[in-house]
Amino acid sequence: MDLTTFIGIIAGMVLVLYGIGVKDLGNFWDLQSVIIVVGGTYAALIASYPARVLKQLPKQFKILLKNPYNAMEFIDQLYELAIIARKSGLLALEEKANTMKDPFFREGLMLIVDSTTPQQVNEILNNTLDYISERHSEIIEFYEKGAGYAPAFGMVGTLIGLVNMLKSMNMDTGADGISQNMAIALITTFYGSLMANMFFMPIAKKLQVRSDEEYLCRKIIIEGILAIQAGENPNFLKEKLIAYLPQYEKSKKQKKGKGGAAEEE
Repeated sequence: MDLTTFIGIIAGMVLVLYGIGVKDLGNFWDLQSVIIVVGGTYAALIASYPARVLKQLPKQFKILLKNPYNAMEFIDQLYELAIIARKSGLLALEEKANTMKDPFFREGLMLIVDSTTPQQVNEILNNTLDYISERHSEIIEFYEKGAGYAPAFGMVGTLIGLVNMLKSMNMDTGADGISQNMAIALITTFYGSLMANMFFMPIAKKLQVRSDEEYLCRKIIIEGILAIQAGENPNFLKEKLIAYLPQYEKSKKQKKGKGGAAEEE
């Protein structure tokens, strides 16, 4: 479980509320401003994207909470598959492929089981990866657009408040009408900035991180499957795939390896 995004958003909100002060919280609540900024932002987002993109949004919160892609697990799986392929041939991988939960991994294994040429395997899997990355970019862009729309609707609310304030500036209205409209003008800007920087941008960034993690795992799978098809030594294959990992993960793996070796001794 990875709760850092939600912890960060909640901590940020708590700090903002603390900065406002409990006794002054009522000054920062205005229903008209909420409707203008929140309603306007989501209305613009719905108008900007087709239904197929909007339907995917609930799934993204699961990805924020849990990262399903662990590169080292995929490397270990590929290592085991390489051993099976060397001992029993590529056809022996079909049974393993049928048990794979990851559709991309399963597709790659079935391609080499079906004696598809390495060039075709590489092309098919990389085309699939490009499609996946494009789909991720649409979702990330949704939140980036939200980060742009929210302050814009904050400005719309500001203009509405200022126009109403100027229209009400006469001797009959008094200070109450002016102060109410001025409050709407300023609070909408506050809401827009808060939504953009405390909600949309953090989620967009975390989804980009998740997309990069998935992309790395997919590239490792492609490289591993092609190496298995070429009949490479499993130990060499594993070391080659570990080279894809960030340095801190390599160091962690090396420490584990040393610990395991010491235990065996």
